[in-house]
Amino acid sequence: MAADPSVTDATDAVLQLHRSGGVARLVLDRPDQLNTINLHMAQSLRDAGRALSADKDVRVVVLEGAGRNFCGGGDLREFGAVGAELPEHLRQVTEALHEACELLTALPAPLVAAVRGAAAGAGLGLACLADLVIASDTARFAFAYSAIGFTPDGGTSWTLPRIIGERAALDLALTNRRLDATEALSLGLVSRVIPDDDLDAEVTTLAEQLAGAATGAIATTRRMMREGATTGFAEQLARESTELSRASGTDDGREGLAAFLEKRPPKFTGRTDRRRL
Repeated sequence: MAADPSVTDATDAVLQLHRSGGVARLVLDRPDQLNTINLHMAQSLRDAGRALSADKDVRVVVLEGAGRNFCGGGDLREFGAVGAELPEHLRQVTEALHEACELLTALPAPLVAAVRGAAAGAGLGLACLADLVIASDTARFAFAYSAIGFTPDGGTSWTLPRIIGERAALDLALTNRRLDATEALSLGLVSRVIPDDDLDAEVTTLAEQLAGAATGAIATTRRMMREGATTGFAEQLARESTELSRASGTDDGREGLAAFLEKRPPKFTGRTDRRRL
């Protein structure tokens, strides 16, 4: 499914999907409930992930929350209302949410999280999925699960230790203390902190920059860095040699080198077909 130059898809009442050119924006849209994740939201995220996976024109995805918060985690009011059916209800929520997590991280397009206000529980997990996290100076992060006797979801038990280290992750998980934006930056949980009034403009500029970049090279770099955590050094060196050779034979690889030598800005197309030099 190719995206129109400018498309707005109202996925439903709890999640908005906007596409303009190569930039897709996923907006969690329950601002009066801190954009918490109920079953409907989890299923909508899964459906949006499927749609983005099928759209070859998407070159960057921005994930954000409507209003003053990113995502306050799970919808505890909904969870409390289902009574004895809660275990089965949470199984349905997490199955949909976790498919969304897998789909979003598997996209060739980079994922940027724009975080203001609360990012707690599964909201923290969604932020951890992103390649780049641009935080407002109002952002605050909390693990939150054990405070109510629950265990983590949204991939948080996997992503968080890899981002900030096991010791720091356990500190957050066991104490449920909140991080402000400054401490989150010092731990490496966020990429940069921006004054709240400047957050939207900063993220828009970054998204446009990434949308104009060499998409194939970015996708390969993201994959290599993730896989590098579990491969040996010699294996990773061999992979770097293979992938660099391959990238140099793509349209974008040739364009990038030519632009540098000709001292002009490159015009990347995102095409990754390989041809002989």
